[in-house]
Amino acid sequence: MNARQALFATALSAMCVAGLSTAHAASAAADKEKCFGIAKAGQNDCATASGSHSCAGQAKKDMDPTEWKYTAKGTCEKAGGKLAAPK
Repeated sequence: MNARQALFATALSAMCVAGLSTAHAASAAADKEKCFGIAKAGQNDCATASGSHSCAGQAKKDMDPTEWKYTAKGTCEKAGGKLAAPK
């Protein structure tokens, strides 16, 4: 196998893995819901509802009602969270 064939095989493998990962992520996301008010400091999944930051892992305090984490569908309120951001 020459270098060109090896590069092509590597690229094709990467594309296949990326496609499988995307499909798996989409189906996994369908089984989850945003749960507000349950994230520990530094353990939120994404931006706040209030817009104070835009990244995961930036929650400053435990159980902030504007911070959220993904939970399995039907478990958020059992864990003490809310399905909607505070107004």
